[in-house]
Amino acid sequence: MLFASGGFQVKLYDIEQQQIRNALENIRKEMKLLEQAGSLKGSLSVEEQLSLISGCPNIQEAVEGAMHIQECVPEDLELKKKIFAQLDSIIDDRVILSSSTSCLMPSKLFAGLVHVKQCIVAHPVNPPYYIPLVELVPHPETAPTTVDRTHALMKKIGQCPMRVQKEVAGFVLNRLQYAIISEAWRLVEEGIVSPSDLDLVMSEGLGMRYAFIGPLETMHLNAEGMLSYCDRYSEGIKHVLQTFGPIPEFSRATAEKVNQDMCMKVPDDPEHLAARRQWRDECLMRLAKLKSQVQPQ
Repeated sequence: MLFASGGFQVKLYDIEQQQIRNALENIRKEMKLLEQAGSLKGSLSVEEQLSLISGCPNIQEAVEGAMHIQECVPEDLELKKKIFAQLDSIIDDRVILSSSTSCLMPSKLFAGLVHVKQCIVAHPVNPPYYIPLVELVPHPETAPTTVDRTHALMKKIGQCPMRVQKEVAGFVLNRLQYAIISEAWRLVEEGIVSPSDLDLVMSEGLGMRYAFIGPLETMHLNAEGMLSYCDRYSEGIKHVLQTFGPIPEFSRATAEKVNQDMCMKVPDDPEHLAARRQWRDECLMRLAKLKSQVQPQ
């Protein structure tokens, strides 16, 4: 949907033909709803965008003439390596091979490929139609032009690409997310805060400003600049950080406690979870509109 919104022809390939048929049907439904809500991306109409998207039963036919290939299979290193080896044998020297992996290292993912210079991780954030960030993570041998071309393509389709200078486990987004999850879990496990109140700290506190500015700019604005902030608060920060506990085991007992609290708000059956995800996506859609109005471009 995002690539089509930028005017690009898109071919979908899967080993299960029903997956392709389901995808095309869901895309049509989603685009119609987005049009009704006034949130369809791009300058083309729904029908014009839909006409750009087609399914393809054969991988060689799917990638023929492609400028960019975005792999989106399950997070299984061997499966992904098998697919990239297959693609490596049929592509030319111009197409970019990109993975949507959220944590697999490019050095392992693209190891031994002939076209390694054309390989990159372009990790989108779920749901990507509403959250524009894309992490670009190169293999040590990825050509700078591959990074530049992928960056330009993501900008063209309305995403917000950022460059990870060198690979690291979890990249950047998940390292930050896991740090928050880790401390959140410890605070709940130690009986310091309830799971529902813990979530309030983010949704009604930190998350409010992090929706517009990051932690470093927050520091910069919370004093007379970054140097002032570090002079004032660094000792206190270090003192608190020294009280952090070990990596949580994510024990069953704590998981059940957290799950009980979460289910009071959102029962964990498919119907309630799907409805809540739809509500989340609608909120993200509204937030994206607000940000486009208030943020300098």
